[in-house]
Amino acid sequence: MRREWMLLALRFLIGECPNSEYMPLQCVLTSEDLPKKYLHQKKSNGAYKLTLEGKRVLILGGTSGIGLAVAEAAKAEGSDVVVVSSKQSRVDSALTLLGGGAEGYVANLSDEKAIEALFGKMGPFDHLVYTAGDSVWQRLLGETKLEDAKSFFDVRFWGAFLVTKHGSKLIRPGGSIIFTSSTVPRRPSVGFAIGASISSAVEAFATAMAVELAPVRVNVVAPGIVRTPIWDRLPEEQREAFFAVRGAALPVGKVGEPAEVAEAYLCFMRSGYTTGQIVVVDGGMLLV
Repeated sequence: MRREWMLLALRFLIGECPNSEYMPLQCVLTSEDLPKKYLHQKKSNGAYKLTLEGKRVLILGGTSGIGLAVAEAAKAEGSDVVVVSSKQSRVDSALTLLGGGAEGYVANLSDEKAIEALFGKMGPFDHLVYTAGDSVWQRLLGETKLEDAKSFFDVRFWGAFLVTKHGSKLIRPGGSIIFTSSTVPRRPSVGFAIGASISSAVEAFATAMAVELAPVRVNVVAPGIVRTPIWDRLPEEQREAFFAVRGAALPVGKVGEPAEVAEAYLCFMRSGYTTGQIVVVDGGMLLV
């Protein structure tokens, strides 16, 4: 088998793709080139393409915003999705939207016993996506109470820590964990010291876990401004004006939609050769 891999790599490097109609850098492997047991892919017209069909995907925070968009996208590809929220009403609404075959659980993601109990009844799965988190206030450091600062870490960081501790052992071979941070550590605004610190902590934790939990893959998606319910705390007129102004300043000319950001999570699930990475999905905000 090692010899087969080496021959295939050599053919790729010299431009002799198995399918001659493809250019060298668009080479598609056929069933004759690679035994099926070495791929987690779907056969289509003789070629193997990455797919999430038949995978079980757990999304903590998957009942709204980006998490719900990830659940919808994964289910559309044929995955069995499981969503988790701290509120039963949100789970019920998400399951109604997702339709038959989806599962949902309620758990307090800042409580270790609750998380341990959750995974005690979960069963094996392929991918763990963590998008859960309360809204982080914009507040100057001198006006921030220590207890408030600590509380913001409870779900966004310590929740991620706890689900990794108790859930990683249930991930099947070829599976992954995907965390969520933000663009704030790269371009912090006044008053976002806590938000920047949380996102930085999540990213550092992810890279450490990519080493410690290998071969489980661990990656991070860092979204920019996305139209999600987290902004609902603003009055509608103010919220839409904010989106319009901030979107117009971006190279793409608009703020993000949850479905657009969800594609980054699915890409990490599919890519079996990617780990310890952070992908920024911000409409080009860091460029301007």
